[in-house]
Amino acid sequence: MNNIIEIDKLKKQYDGFALNEVSFHLQAGYIGGFVGPNGAGKTTTIKAILGIIRPDSGQVKIMGEEVKEGTAKEFIGVVMDNPFYVEDWRIKDVEAAVSPFYSQWNSTQFHSYLKQFHIQTNKKVKELSRGMKVKLQMAVALSHGARLLVLDEPTSGLDPVARDEICGMLQDFVSDENHAVLFSTHITADLEKIADFITFISDGEIWYSGTKDELLEKYVRISGNPREIPENQKARIIGYREHSTGFEGMIQATDSRQFSSKFLIEPVTLDEIIIFINKGRKNDE
Repeated sequence: MNNIIEIDKLKKQYDGFALNEVSFHLQAGYIGGFVGPNGAGKTTTIKAILGIIRPDSGQVKIMGEEVKEGTAKEFIGVVMDNPFYVEDWRIKDVEAAVSPFYSQWNSTQFHSYLKQFHIQTNKKVKELSRGMKVKLQMAVALSHGARLLVLDEPTSGLDPVARDEICGMLQDFVSDENHAVLFSTHITADLEKIADFITFISDGEIWYSGTKDELLEKYVRISGNPREIPENQKARIIGYREHSTGFEGMIQATDSRQFSSKFLIEPVTLDEIIIFINKGRKNDE
């Protein structure tokens, strides 16, 4: 098994929040979606992967090498919601600033991506649109021999055309089966399109980590008239919610035959899974 990322029983305690034995892995050749509600622990986990924070216990390995605090991994490319580059830098200044950190920096490749993305080298970072800033980060990430791309909400706020272009680039990146992508985003439609695996984190704990198809097939959406559902069945509905036109929630697909044909059973989306799971956990508190 060629794992690019291996996370084993990762713990990190903060006031009011903790990662609790977070474990998952991602193999080369695949795109892994990292999802969960705000405050679930996604960013903390990503910081541990990048060596920005030191976990209290547990281990993070990238390509078999343990990540230490402050360690710069040449084979990790990072694309964030907002770039770390100085706003007054011109694009040529970005290259001058980042290239010394990478022994495999490829200036020819970098400028090829700039040309492909229609990014002018004389422009300042602050003059780029949001989508162009994401593409600039992608150009940097793809120009130093990175084996892993870590993306933290890069497509939020982008138009559908720009998002589709970024998603296509990620698919191309893993197509040789030597690279992997960990993609944290709230835009689950992107993940439904390109992700192979999904890791779902909630309240600092991994709730699911496996293939996207298995997750989507595991649950179904149920809705109907709340007066027609027995209390013992209502308790089995995850994220049960009543509204002016009826009720809705989620159940395991294997349980669907045990519910009356009066109820509407239909496929569930990743977005709905996150919503129902989060609501179900709150209802249990």
